Amino acid sequence: MTEFSIIAVFFAGLLGGVHCLGMCGSIVGILTAQLPKDGARWPFHLAYNSGRIASYTLAGALAGSIGQAGFLLRDVAPVQYLLFALSSLMLIALGLYLAGIWNMVRRIEQVGRLLWQRIQPLTRPLLPVTTPTRALLLGALWGWLPCGLVYSVLVTALASGHARSGALIMLAFGLGTLPNLLVIGLFWERCRRWVQSPGVRLFAGLIVTAFGIYGLTKVGYVFAVHGWAGSCHVDA
Repeated sequence: MTEFSIIAVFFAGLLGGVHCLGMCGSIVGILTAQLPKDGARWPFHLAYNSGRIASYTLAGALAGSIGQAGFLLRDVAPVQYLLFALSSLMLIALGLYLAGIWNMVRRIEQVGRLLWQRIQPLTRPLLPVTTPTRALLLGALWGWLPCGLVYSVLVTALASGHARSGALIMLAFGLGTLPNLLVIGLFWERCRRWVQSPGVRLFAGLIVTAFGIYGLTKVGYVFAVHGWAGSCHVDA
């Protein structure tokens, strides 16, 4: 199911602009305000987002590695089946959050606050952002900002059960978020009202929810046909 997961998380990132505006929009706005006024701004935004996506990819590789270690227990319990089911449930929860129906994803952000308390001080020497290199390093650090959207997708990377697959899943997610954050950075005031409109939120949330429901149905079908013994072969 890695191919489906990559497609699903790409669209989750792409449609997650309603979350990105609230979580990262203010950060991008601060970054934009500090940029030199006499030059092109897009290299700074591209560097910032490249660093952020690199951090997501690294986190995905780590999550995939943890999942791979868990799969060593597949003879004891259907670990992969349970993780794929959990990742689908997380997509459903994420979709409901994007639609403005359920805010459970916000609570997940509490998990990473302890790590962020150690990383945040490292961002201060990089401000103000005067070069693309500084923007790249700042993005790499901000990629570890506690974010329910990122954590939800990391469950999918965990379920992939392989470092390479986990990295690809988080890379796809990061690339999905790229258009939103580039647009937010370059056209901050113009896009704010459109992205926050209830209709856009509902549309984006329902599509992500549909991906989660489809994934849950897919795993459920494999279990219904093959039972626990087939739960480790959810690849179609």
